[in-house]
Amino acid sequence: MNKILEAYDQCENIIKQHSKTFYRAFSLLPKNQKKAVWAVYAFCRRVDDIVDEGTSPSEELRQFEMEFESFLKGFNHNDAMWIALDDVFKNFNMDIEAFRDMIRGQRMDLSDRVYVKMGDVLDYSYHVASTVGLMLLPVLAPGKEEQLRDDGIYLGYAMQITNILRDIGEDLERGRLYIPQDLLVKYEYTVTDLMEHRNNEAFRSIWEEMASLAEDYYEKAFRTLNLYPVYSRTPVKGAALLYRAILGEVRNNHYNVFSEKHNVSKDLKERIISTIS
Repeated sequence: MNKILEAYDQCENIIKQHSKTFYRAFSLLPKNQKKAVWAVYAFCRRVDDIVDEGTSPSEELRQFEMEFESFLKGFNHNDAMWIALDDVFKNFNMDIEAFRDMIRGQRMDLSDRVYVKMGDVLDYSYHVASTVGLMLLPVLAPGKEEQLRDDGIYLGYAMQITNILRDIGEDLERGRLYIPQDLLVKYEYTVTDLMEHRNNEAFRSIWEEMASLAEDYYEKAFRTLNLYPVYSRTPVKGAALLYRAILGEVRNNHYNVFSEKHNVSKDLKERIISTIS
C-alpha cells in the first residue's frame, strides 16, 4: 500500500478509537477532506495524550513542539501522523498558528492554572478547542476562512465547555478544575463540595449557567453554516449537534458527572444525523 494512504489509515484508526462522535460526523465528507480531518485529529490526539498520559509531559511536549517546527521546515519524520499531515499541508492552505496555539493550550494543563473568571475558561477553550476548528477551516471551507473564523472559534468554545461539564469528575481526579471561581462564589458552592461530589441545587445552577453559555455559542456557530460548501455543511452541523446532545444526556442522568462519563448513544447519533442529511 502507498505510504501516504497507509499513514492516513493509521490516523483514521486513531479517531475511530478515540472519538466516535467526530468520526461519525466527518465520515460524511468527500474522501480528500475526510482524510485531512483524520490527520489533524491525530495531531491533536498526540499532543493531548502527551499531557494526559505522558511520563514526563513537560519534556515530551517540548520535544513534540520541536518536532512540529522541524516538520514545518521540511524535515521528514518517519511517523504516520507527520506523513499524513505533510500531505494535508501540501493540499490545503493550513493555519500554522492554530497548530502552535493548540500546543500552547495543552501546556496550560501542566501549569496548575487557576480559572478565576469565565474569560479565563474561554481563553483556555480557544487554545485547546477553537484551534481545532481553525485547523479544519481550510479543509472544510477553503477560501472562506476569514468569514467563518469567529463562528468557528465560538463552536470551539461551545464544544470545550460541553467537555468541561461532562468531565468534571474525571478532571478532578487529574487535579484539574475548569469551573471559574467567581461562579463558585456566586452560588456559594466550594471546591470541597466538588471534591465530595455534592450534586445539589447550587451545583446544578453552576452547571446550567455554563451549559446556557455553551448553547448560546452553538447557536452563534450555526449563523454562518450556509457559508460552508454543501459537502461540509452536514458534517459540521452534525458534529455540533452530536456534541450539544451530550448536555441533554447529562441532564437526563440528573447531572451525575462525578462517577459517570456521558456519551451520546449510537441510536441518538443516527437520529440526529438523519435529521440534517
